[in-house]
Amino acid sequence: MVALSKLVLITAVALLGWAYKVARPPPPPILGGPGGPPVSSPRVQLKDGRNLAYREAGVGREIAKYKIIFSHGFASTKESDFPVSQELAEELGIYLLYFDRAGYGDSDANPKRGLKSDATDVEELADKLQLGEKFYVVGTSMGGYVAWSCLNYIPYRLAGVALVVPAVNYWWPMPASVSASAYRKLDVGDRRTFWIAHHMPWLFYAWFNQKWFRISPIVEGKPEAFTEKDWEILAEIQRTGQLDRGRATKQGAYHSLCRDATILFGAWEFDPTAIENPFPNGDGVVSIWQGREDKIVRVEAQRYVAEKLPWVRYHEHPEGGHLFMCADGLGDKIVRELLLGEEPRDL
Repeated sequence: MVALSKLVLITAVALLGWAYKVARPPPPPILGGPGGPPVSSPRVQLKDGRNLAYREAGVGREIAKYKIIFSHGFASTKESDFPVSQELAEELGIYLLYFDRAGYGDSDANPKRGLKSDATDVEELADKLQLGEKFYVVGTSMGGYVAWSCLNYIPYRLAGVALVVPAVNYWWPMPASVSASAYRKLDVGDRRTFWIAHHMPWLFYAWFNQKWFRISPIVEGKPEAFTEKDWEILAEIQRTGQLDRGRATKQGAYHSLCRDATILFGAWEFDPTAIENPFPNGDGVVSIWQGREDKIVRVEAQRYVAEKLPWVRYHEHPEGGHLFMCADGLGDKIVRELLLGEEPRDL
């Protein structure tokens, strides 16, 4: 009996040790340091010593009339272009600034990363590049939570915001009929993964790396997470080199993908549906753009958020999926409304 008790104790200790090992994420590598991934992008140093990598497009920032900062999506980087034409950039004088969010690509990981730090990263980047008192923000997909954070934490720096298929947290304050309806339409692997990210974030890294159960079609970028049209667009984006999962996660999946999931689906410090209008005098536009057929961000939840914020302009593409903004010149329409207040036609 004593021998059996010892065996049980030893087994329990071994299992705890294994669980601790697999759940504990590795430290981020030192970008550009000995043995670390090389850095190939210009970067700015923030107050806490971290570096953010960026890429510029459009017209030069010295001559630009409008300056837009883009927050990229999940498993993406600053190399992913927002579909705004160079012709429009030159016509209106638009400077486009793309950056790798913390832990992605050539931007240092942030051990204290959260909703507020992602917003202040945007603010510091703008100041380092001398973009002026106010600037525009576009958040796409997972980058949408950064746009919400900017609206909450740095509204005084914003000239306008466009949230394009912004990711939603199914644990935001919303009626159960809305959240449950949207949540049930997700693949069982997505539901399970998002549940762990919300309720057991300390276990998420281990769950992400386990091989016994399917994780999530959305997280893994599987075809079933997209419409047929989305998949065609995605294939073209990958062909041009704009989307490279290896480049996005070169510091490890924990500091990029896993942190995205646990922040988005975690307990938020603010309620997006209670954010106050940053432009009460009508001197700026906040818009949400959503595809009705989107299989990644469910339209029911997006509609509820928009209904709670009457000052937000909500646009729903009747046949659009998650990447609908890449077709039919919609990128230019999104930007024209953001900068000029022009209501789009023929969605």
